[in-house]
Amino acid sequence: SVGFASLYPPYMIEKHLSENVTIYEFTDLATILDKLNQSSVLIDPKQTPVWIVKRLNKIVKGDDPCLLPKACKNSTEIAGTRAAHLRDGSALTRFLSWLKPGVDEIQAAERLEQFRAETGLLHDLSFDTISGYGANGAIVHYQVTAKTNKVLETGNLYLVDSGGQYLDGTTDVTRTIAIGTPTAEHKDRFTRVLKGHIAIATCRFPEGTTGTQLDILARHALWQVGLDYQHGTGHGVGIFLSVHEGPQSISKRINKIALKPGMIISNEPGYYKAGAYGIRIENLILVTEAEAIEGGEQPMMGFETLTLAPIDRNLIEVSLLNEKEIAWINNYHARVYEKIAPTLKDEEECQWLAKATATIY
Repeated sequence: SVGFASLYPPYMIEKHLSENVTIYEFTDLATILDKLNQSSVLIDPKQTPVWIVKRLNKIVKGDDPCLLPKACKNSTEIAGTRAAHLRDGSALTRFLSWLKPGVDEIQAAERLEQFRAETGLLHDLSFDTISGYGANGAIVHYQVTAKTNKVLETGNLYLVDSGGQYLDGTTDVTRTIAIGTPTAEHKDRFTRVLKGHIAIATCRFPEGTTGTQLDILARHALWQVGLDYQHGTGHGVGIFLSVHEGPQSISKRINKIALKPGMIISNEPGYYKAGAYGIRIENLILVTEAEAIEGGEQPMMGFETLTLAPIDRNLIEVSLLNEKEIAWINNYHARVYEKIAPTLKDEEECQWLAKATATIY
């Protein structure tokens, strides 16, 4: 859909935004567009349907002026998305404690949706759940079907990328789980992905920094051993809106939009071995206001991690981590336990969470 503000001539945008909003039926759109044919109309080529473009005579191409302010969430939206992530993290934790060998990809996806539905506040999934075991997990945008459905057996990895749409927030989270005992290669690759994830999560950066400038942090540990992944590290996320929202991103692809406080973006480095397994660790993060650093000369922005769910400790090769990385994992898991444990009613789920978030050394 296209916001009507982007259909007004550029010089009229401020005037219309300052007046009372008039809501029209969608069936009136053609008539309204026809009335604009004597004026120049700002069109964002990346956002506007061809049908609209063809009805207009005088077009000025440019960025939709609504995108950037929409991407910078206000205090109400931020409070709402924190609540949504707490609720969603509880559902995902219950799912992870339930997951076991013998279930198949379809059963797992359906059970995860059921846990989210049991919150009583789920309106829809953010997208079709990516539920991939073994080689299927190496397909970045895999969609399970009856034909491709695999049973989760011991000896390989299971990747689940999913999210929920709640009135107060949109979630998007990926966890990679060892089914049985992981191999040394599984642990090495997973830990390198985790190192990249932590590098993004802990980064401090000055005003004007773009996601493109940060992308290398997520890939560094993989690059050092000749590995990489062929997708972006992060995309913007809306509030009860599109799970892929611009204009911000973290990616090799050049993006000139600077990160700004209030933006929500995913942090999802990965590694995929074709025909074998896939790894991705994804949390949503919030760009924070610039703050002074002791001994520093200028304030720096950073990230607040919104997602609350355990990261599989069984896949972590501790010897590859430095002290600060270990501290981040332990602090993150302590926060997950503090926030999620009170939401769990089942004692077995609580015991599982305590073990899943235990300190590593």
